[in-house]
Amino acid sequence: MSLTQHLSTPISSSSSAFVAHSNFNSRTKNVSLPAKRFSICKCIAAPQEAQTAYKTTVSRNANMAKLQAGYLFPEISRRRAAHLLKYPDAQVISLGIGDTTEPIPEVITSAMEKRSRALSTLEGYSGYGAEQGEKALRAAIASTFYRNLGIEEDDIFVSDGAKCDLSRLQVVFGADVTIAVQDPSYPVYVDSGVIMGQTGQFQKDDQKFVGIEYMKCTPENGFFPDLSSVSRTDIIFFCSPNNPTGAAATREQLTQLVNFAKDNGSIIVYDSAYAMYASKDLPHSIFEIPGAKEVAIETSSFSKYAGFTGVRLGWTAVPKQLLFSDGFPVAKDFNRIVCTCFNGASNIAQAGGLACLSPEGLKAMHEVIDFYKENTNIIVETFNSLGFNVYGGKNAPYVWVHFPGRSSWDVFSEILEKTHVVTTPGSGFGPAGEGFIRVSAFGHRSNVLEACKRFKQLYK
Repeated sequence: MSLTQHLSTPISSSSSAFVAHSNFNSRTKNVSLPAKRFSICKCIAAPQEAQTAYKTTVSRNANMAKLQAGYLFPEISRRRAAHLLKYPDAQVISLGIGDTTEPIPEVITSAMEKRSRALSTLEGYSGYGAEQGEKALRAAIASTFYRNLGIEEDDIFVSDGAKCDLSRLQVVFGADVTIAVQDPSYPVYVDSGVIMGQTGQFQKDDQKFVGIEYMKCTPENGFFPDLSSVSRTDIIFFCSPNNPTGAAATREQLTQLVNFAKDNGSIIVYDSAYAMYASKDLPHSIFEIPGAKEVAIETSSFSKYAGFTGVRLGWTAVPKQLLFSDGFPVAKDFNRIVCTCFNGASNIAQAGGLACLSPEGLKAMHEVIDFYKENTNIIVETFNSLGFNVYGGKNAPYVWVHFPGRSSWDVFSEILEKTHVVTTPGSGFGPAGEGFIRVSAFGHRSNVLEACKRFKQLYK
């Protein structure tokens, strides 16, 4: 039957040619439809237009595009998470990211609790505080860490951690400065410099950014750079005790560094976040070196002393004697950046910081530090017993283990796959870290002992 013939036939309520069957009780009446001529339309499916996201007309910061992959520690966390998906029942032990694990001493948390509860009262409530930090805490930091060194209360800027201050300092310096970093070193120095526009592109052949002076620190030079071969830069980032190598500079070495900066008119940004781990015969501040106040800034933190990695509290000391080439005080520009970009550290955290620096708090912090240093001894002894060359551990919570001729990421993956222990690949800290892994002492004692047992089973 043709289409026109079909359409001209009567349609009744019982017809199923075009109408679906229904139980509806309609009248059974025939209806005739007049025949009409129909043209056949050919329907062709048109290709679906590609889905395109809306884009603004704002250009991306070209400096962000220079950065290589993700920041080191989130990348390690990503790989740890992927490992857990693969081995959901594995007891993974993390000795990679330098995050503290032991409880904050009660003498410190009780002070924070008291301050927190006071905020619920009219008498104890406080809102915005001074961006530079509370007067009592600034005074306590100056008297505790810089006694007789010429650093005063108003030279101290309290913050939410050394890492944040390092980036704020980069904003002070701007894009037109040149920088030098230890190689290997904490990635923030390099990455913040790249973001600020202080560098050229990343060179894959030597794993370096153009425009950064990499000061090689290896076992061969005692992890202190040969300054005679270092080119002059405006800013020198230096960390001691060092993350990741665990090496600590001597007084003589820091004197060389200060003199080098003076001879070149440079500014040292000295990261002393692990100073309390250093033995008593080593300098605990760059300002112990004569002349340092004219060429140095010091950043530090309560994170690795009191377990404040989550509480967030640190400080930066900027001496009045430190001047730019036009004679303008660096501290005034840093103060301007702090007041513009920061509303001050949490008042509850600052109460904790003040408790840290009480006699009871200092004693409690030293006990926590001694615990982590015992962990480093266990890790060092383990790798020594396996025949590895091991560095660090004595004056820092990090152990630097050499795997000659091997890729750091390959070793990281091997250890994670076969022992379910997370470490940190040395190459993530710079090209001179290739062939090394960093093992953190931040861990519960039982976990450290179990990890070392697994290391022995893997490398015996």
